[in-house]
Amino acid sequence: MSRDLSSQLTRREALGLGAASLGALVLGGRQAVANAADPYGPFKMGLQSYSLRHYKRDEALAKTKELGVHYWESYSAHTPIDLGKVSESKDAAKAAGVSVIGFGVSQFTKDTDANRKIFEFGRALGVQYLSADPEPDAFDSLDKLVEEYGIAIGIHPHGPGSRWDKIDKVWAAVKDHHEKIGLCNDTGHLLRSNEDPVRAVEVFGKRTYGVHLKDVKDAKSFTILGQGDLKLAELLKALAKLNYSYCLALEYEESENDPIADIRACLDAAAKAIATISA
Repeated sequence: MSRDLSSQLTRREALGLGAASLGALVLGGRQAVANAADPYGPFKMGLQSYSLRHYKRDEALAKTKELGVHYWESYSAHTPIDLGKVSESKDAAKAAGVSVIGFGVSQFTKDTDANRKIFEFGRALGVQYLSADPEPDAFDSLDKLVEEYGIAIGIHPHGPGSRWDKIDKVWAAVKDHHEKIGLCNDTGHLLRSNEDPVRAVEVFGKRTYGVHLKDVKDAKSFTILGQGDLKLAELLKALAKLNYSYCLALEYEESENDPIADIRACLDAAAKAIATISA
């Protein structure tokens, strides 16, 4: 690939690139070209579709396409938990160039039959993981179902006072259970609970199943990404080190009725941070 790439450049193009840039292209090969085309580098950058809750499904998908991202962790208003409607949901997403690779936040109890219905739905939808808010007595049931279906569970921390508000609380609950049960790293809600999302990546490692990427200032106010207290570049570096392969789902909580400009600003901030860790 390196030889083919350099041979395709004219002398004028090579001079324009300069020796250093040309060397980077030649050495980077296919990966350098891919990075130039994809501002999000190694990540499956997408949206938690709750960010677009003001819009019905098809308009939300159209907005996602306009934003230039191709992955969703969907929520139930956009993708109902209904096996009879899964094909319609998948077809709509495909037409917009969007892959739904996560779903949530789902509730689970010790009732395996009820839990199984969500896993059946998840399998039909084709997701890799379910973000979840399980009851403390649900884990024995979930152990069996993640093994059977091959779908991971990421426990969702929902801020101060919630059942799973602290990193160590979640880890204590999952550490002796199936390795496909871990954490959905909701960076904003962890910050609201005075927790460090970077530490969460370090604690859970490969058991990071889903990221809800958001920023918070002073543990109180949701902000545009990069304007709060999230150590964004450090977080992305930690995820890249893990070869994190699930959805990096921007979830923007503010400006419900007209969020697009703010979402675009958040995506720009993510791209700039990714560029710094890839340099």
